Amino acid sequence: MIICTSKMEYPLRSQCKRVQKQVIVNGEKERVSLLFMKALVSRGSVDAVSQQMASHPQYLESFLRTQHYILHMDGPLPLPYRHYIAIMAAARYHCRYLVCLHSAQFLRVGGDPLWLQGLEAAPPRLRLLDHINKVLAHQPWLAACSHIQTLLKAGEQCWSLAELVQAVVILAHCHSLCSFVFGCDTDSDLTHLAKSPNGTPPTFCPFDAANGNANVPQSLKAPSEHITRRRSLDSSCDMVCLKERIQRSQEEQEKKEERLLQTQTLQQTDLEDEEEMLCFADPSHFITDPDFCHQEFARRDEDHLQVLRVQDYSWEVHGFSLINRLYSDIGHLLDDRFRSVTSLPSLHSSDLKRAIWNYIHYVLGIRYDDYDYGEVNQLLERDLKLYIKAVACFPDVTKTPVCPLSWTLLKASERIHVNLLIMEARLQAELLYALRAITRYMIA
Repeated sequence: MIICTSKMEYPLRSQCKRVQKQVIVNGEKERVSLLFMKALVSRGSVDAVSQQMASHPQYLESFLRTQHYILHMDGPLPLPYRHYIAIMAAARYHCRYLVCLHSAQFLRVGGDPLWLQGLEAAPPRLRLLDHINKVLAHQPWLAACSHIQTLLKAGEQCWSLAELVQAVVILAHCHSLCSFVFGCDTDSDLTHLAKSPNGTPPTFCPFDAANGNANVPQSLKAPSEHITRRRSLDSSCDMVCLKERIQRSQEEQEKKEERLLQTQTLQQTDLEDEEEMLCFADPSHFITDPDFCHQEFARRDEDHLQVLRVQDYSWEVHGFSLINRLYSDIGHLLDDRFRSVTSLPSLHSSDLKRAIWNYIHYVLGIRYDDYDYGEVNQLLERDLKLYIKAVACFPDVTKTPVCPLSWTLLKASERIHVNLLIMEARLQAELLYALRAITRYMIA
């Protein structure tokens, strides 16, 4: 261990700092590498969103844990339902990237391919979610007790309260994720996703992202080394499997397994071809009422009746306890995400991060009585506010966000941090409106 004191000579102190910084960087690299290895084991790929978030490993870990829980772990909804709901949510913003991603996962968990023809081909229970999907996506302050009642008392097609809460969490998660995809221009990587093995761009190096260089020039990457390592890992796994198979099987049984393996390989090839075609599917097939979109909350005459005041209904006091009671452990996972994104080490001051968070809630109709909104205008330049509002409120890939001029001075990791703040603030706002509607239904 190297101990630095104020009495040491300046060169030694500087060397100490460099060593400590290198230890931190190496630790971050190892953390990112471990997270990506877990993703490869569980999903067989590392998606582009995770790659961009890798510049903030502490947050990425929290994000992946939450996403894995709501999409793959125990819960009232079948796995195909979960991914189809994610498709519906992403389609509201024409997000081809997420529609493609969840369409592929929908098929992997046994979903009916016919459902992917469009919303009309889905079961009636899923189609019932369409209205609350568009409300939460574009005008969440309109979420009402009547929407909850319609879903819970729809006769044979009714939802249970536990199912509805999980569905709402998936909708809010994917709506807010569209903001991140839009802000980071992840949707433009769709062609690379379709043509790369296992959905992982062959030139991606996770350690570049760990250093804050999420957009490393092609000439600076080392694809051959990355591919060689991956093939080496795959080859060692194949050898272990082969040895185990030889030990427990006779020659005749091996021939049968080989024929079965060939059949499965052909089926998998057909499935991959089908998944690649899905990348060019039209998200509009999964939505209705395309003209329903974001409206300016602050310019509506009746808004004073719909303002959500945090003193009356907050995440910490009301939302957290309710969602944790109806959907076990999800409250803790979401709360960890909210805390993680605001506590990330950053060049941005705590006042600036709070201004971004509160401004997003403001444009979505949520007010903090103890906050001076004059700070928003002092800390956020006009072009930054326009960008934040576009990414948070209408992250439609058919539009192009205008990046603030001040961003040219920021590292990629700092820009990603701002997009993470936007995503999480948007997620919490949508959840607050949905949970408030559920609360009013329960006490009615």
